[in-house]
Amino acid sequence: MSPGRSSLVLFHGVTMSSAAWDEVVPHLSEHHEVFAPTALGHRGGPEARQRPVRVRDVVDAAERMLDDRGIGQAHLAGNSLGGWIAIELALRGRALSVCALSPAGFWNAGGHGQTAAVRKLRRLGALTRSTHRVQPLVFRSAMVRRLAMRDIACHADRSTPARALTAATDLVGCTVTDDLLGTDEQMAAVPELPCPITLAWSGEDAILPPAINGRIARERLPRARFEILPGVGHVPMIDDPELVAATILATTGAASPPHRT
Repeated sequence: MSPGRSSLVLFHGVTMSSAAWDEVVPHLSEHHEVFAPTALGHRGGPEARQRPVRVRDVVDAAERMLDDRGIGQAHLAGNSLGGWIAIELALRGRALSVCALSPAGFWNAGGHGQTAAVRKLRRLGALTRSTHRVQPLVFRSAMVRRLAMRDIACHADRSTPARALTAATDLVGCTVTDDLLGTDEQMAAVPELPCPITLAWSGEDAILPPAINGRIARERLPRARFEILPGVGHVPMIDDPELVAATILATTGAASPPHRT
């Protein structure tokens, strides 16, 4: 690590890979040594050798990645499952700060806030797998990209065909999707924070709506800073990578909070 530049580790959401951060990393690299690993059982990540895989297994694997890179503590940021991973690692003493973007895990034991999300993600997975052969062709259309990814992004038409195809290929190649979507685990209440934590919720999140999952998160992490990111869907890196980077840097203290209009 370069002198004066702290580490920043980025964790992606379920079915995705480190590629989810490709458009965000250039905005962060001036301020931090950035590391974006791919999670256990996801395409390009460590192989899952025991099944079913639980969220705690994914967190364990992420902590081993930190150990392997000699990172004791770092600023952590994550989206969806990645936000959950980041918070769990903070509870293990591995975080200087956490920026959790629409983090998963904030639902009730009865499934409130989880069932609808799982149903939408399963539907997206089935559609992606069934159309994968034609995606290199149809993803040339901005309208198709927007419609195909409407559950996770508001403006997927702004993404490139190559990035849309990478996201789809990551989904098809994820071996632990059913394990993680079927988990009964949830994020426990954290009355006292181990480090500064920002809960940055996508304002147009159709998977984990702020009115449901965001509310539960605020109840369970009452001392966390909570903000709504306007005009972005569940995976805000697709819609507005600059806003995502500014939000993360405001949490790490490397930049002023992004201006809200």
